Amino acid sequence: MPQRPVLWRALIALAVLVASGLVALTTAPTLGLDLRGGTQIVLETRDTEEVAADAEATDRVLEVLRGRVDALGVAEPSLTRSGENRIIVELPGLTDPTEAADTLGRTAQLTMHPVLGAAPVGGGSPQAQPTVDEAGQPLVLAPPALQGDMISSAMSAPNPQGVGHIVDVSFDGEGPARWQALTGQAACAPPGDPQRRVAIVLDDQVISSPQVDPPIQCQIGMVGGQTQITGNFSPEQAQELAVLIEGGALPVPVEIIEQRTVGPTLGADAIEASALAAIIGSALAGVFLIVVYRLVGLVAVVALGGYAITAYAVQTGLGATLTLPGLAAFVLAVGMAVDANVLIAERSREEYAARPRLERASENGYRHSLSAVGDAAVTSLLAAVLLFGLASGPVRGFGVTLVIGVLVSLFSALVLSRLLTLAVLRIPAVRKRPAITGIAAIGPIRTRLEALDPGFLKRSARILVVAGVVVAVALGGLLVRGLELGVEFTGGRLVEFTTTNPVSAEQARDAVGAAGYPELQVTTTGDGAVSLRAGELDDAAVGALREAVGAAGGGAEVLRDEMIGPSLGAELARGGLIALGVALLAQFAYLAYRFRWTLGAGAVAALFANIAVVVGVFAWTGRTADGVFLAALLTVIGYSVNDTVVVFDRVREHWARNAKVPFHRVVGSAVLSTLPRTVNTGVSTLVILTMLLFVGGATLADFALALIVGIVVGTISTIVVAGPVAILLEQRWTGTPRQVGRAKQPVGKAGRRHPSRADRARTRPSDGAVV
Repeated sequence: MPQRPVLWRALIALAVLVASGLVALTTAPTLGLDLRGGTQIVLETRDTEEVAADAEATDRVLEVLRGRVDALGVAEPSLTRSGENRIIVELPGLTDPTEAADTLGRTAQLTMHPVLGAAPVGGGSPQAQPTVDEAGQPLVLAPPALQGDMISSAMSAPNPQGVGHIVDVSFDGEGPARWQALTGQAACAPPGDPQRRVAIVLDDQVISSPQVDPPIQCQIGMVGGQTQITGNFSPEQAQELAVLIEGGALPVPVEIIEQRTVGPTLGADAIEASALAAIIGSALAGVFLIVVYRLVGLVAVVALGGYAITAYAVQTGLGATLTLPGLAAFVLAVGMAVDANVLIAERSREEYAARPRLERASENGYRHSLSAVGDAAVTSLLAAVLLFGLASGPVRGFGVTLVIGVLVSLFSALVLSRLLTLAVLRIPAVRKRPAITGIAAIGPIRTRLEALDPGFLKRSARILVVAGVVVAVALGGLLVRGLELGVEFTGGRLVEFTTTNPVSAEQARDAVGAAGYPELQVTTTGDGAVSLRAGELDDAAVGALREAVGAAGGGAEVLRDEMIGPSLGAELARGGLIALGVALLAQFAYLAYRFRWTLGAGAVAALFANIAVVVGVFAWTGRTADGVFLAALLTVIGYSVNDTVVVFDRVREHWARNAKVPFHRVVGSAVLSTLPRTVNTGVSTLVILTMLLFVGGATLADFALALIVGIVVGTISTIVVAGPVAILLEQRWTGTPRQVGRAKQPVGKAGRRHPSRADRARTRPSDGAVV
């Protein structure tokens, strides 16, 4: 009979899995526009002399814009305020943002004015400045008598006279009384006199200045709170005017600072390619875990399946939006879940070697791995929370998904996998054949590693010099070639087309030059896409370029269109760097608290080395550092911290039990004892990333490459940067001696004591392993 705590844990785990399965089957995920296609427009409100663009004014603008967006007929639009003065508008499925941008960006300051007469030569008084009506005639207008916020509705309709369309306008509040007074004043002028007209002004332009009908009496005016705007409008013009008028006047003007459009084919291709790569990679990683860890590996694979279902359910259940950077965070969380299972399996092998009892070895493996798993999770959560709070744009989506992934990975490794493992180990047939469990033997690789001398880090200064040369060569790419920053950080516009027939880079440049834009940066990708980039490019230019590229390639379709204002680009770059810096400081503070400040400094030094190498590789290869690259860089940082924390956790354990052993041998011992876990976790994760690189398509290729380089370099930097830095700092600042007298008992070739029988009876071999 299982113990009561185990039973309760099993019931809780079962309830979580059942609930997750129900949510996964009944709730569709909320995909970001970079995955499902559509347009995102970011607006920023501006101050006026009368009104400050604060949160209250921005909220009023948001409500006005909501009505305009609804009139565009877009399914499931989303409008949210971001910060004090920004509004994010998402329009799924809309791939031609010209109309939407024009409708949303116009301030629509609608006013109605008395006409004082035709404008004299030289203009009018300051109180009555001349303007031009819809026919080009200059008029002098009085101050506005009626504001746009007094209009309740506006609707286009065919003109009853049979010519063009009209707009029916209804007033509310003070609107009917003011309209009656305005038309009553105009009716006092004789027919044909300009003063008998009422000027309707939209954004400082007279869009209509109709005369008051002759039946309207002087000082009586039009009653009923309704009127019609005529002007021989086309159906489209009347509809657009009605949308703008019904929206009312914005309390403050707005400016478009960001505009992104992703074609539906690009989003669908990204989902299909990433899903295929994830399935193949996960299957291969599962086979690897089963081959290496046998029955325990199979249990880990089942637990990872539970992780995937639970993480998906939490993501969809909370309504969190899944984006490409979010996929990056998911990959990191999968790596952490795999790492936790591998770490526990390796520790269980050590425990079984000390006491050959399956259940006891497994329980001790989980218990003694808890500190390393917990520390790795906390450092990742620190980074995720800070990135969400301090950064913006795609980085925030990365932070949200990473928080979910890390928390669920803890449930998968420490609850679900633990319960399944203990249940399997209690099976009588398994107890009779412990070899099939995968934890009954250390393994040949671990045996060879334990035979090595852990003093290989004695010359830490020389090792750091070599590592420094590698970092310097990587950073040399920034000086020699520079880093190609994406428009997210530089501002500008990037448009990518896909053509019916393949187009070479030279053909694309010729077509773009012939269209009158020879200064554009033109590149082509391996999958036949044509990418155009410029500092400034309006919608009309994009349309002309689409026709030009389409003529060269037998037709063109927009894959993506990104426009970032220069101030926003600088802000994104600055926010990302600030968030990154604060995250590193927070991780250093936590590691210094949990271990020692010397170990925390070593971990941060390794992170800087990892970042430098990945950035250097992108600089030397000329790849673009965009938002997806930033997400990949953050993934590398999280993965590297995870690896370093596991090693330093073992350093802490070995040092506590072998205080008189030279510190460089303690670190070397920890590296060797955790190296099998590092290699097995790395192989499992690299299999998935390799599939993303070769199967995931061009959208995810750079992301996968950055992660592959980062994981390989991160694994090495733990040994050649984090460890040596901690060793040198201990020697220099904390007084840890370079050499300490020999231990009382003899030390073998591997640096491991030969314990007495009494020692073996009370001390596990792993407690003093390879020191």
